[in-house]
Amino acid sequence: MHKFLLALILLSLSVTTGAIAQQQRSGTPQEQAACSRDVQRFCRPVIDQGDFTILACLQQNRPKLTAACNQVLKNHGQ
Repeated sequence: MHKFLLALILLSLSVTTGAIAQQQRSGTPQEQAACSRDVQRFCRPVIDQGDFTILACLQQNRPKLTAACNQVLKNHGQ
């Protein structure tokens, strides 16, 4: 779960203003819930390889992601 939270931090990097970035840094509980199952399902083998790897894994599995997780990625410019 910690690696998942770190992945959500990466998703917030596209936010440019400091206040918004600080607020979005760890992702909302709804965003975490939307992607946690997809991270476990598709990215478990790489979960210990860092944030960028998890994000890349989600992007590579984009067609298989749930609609909710896909929307989280879109909302963060990914």
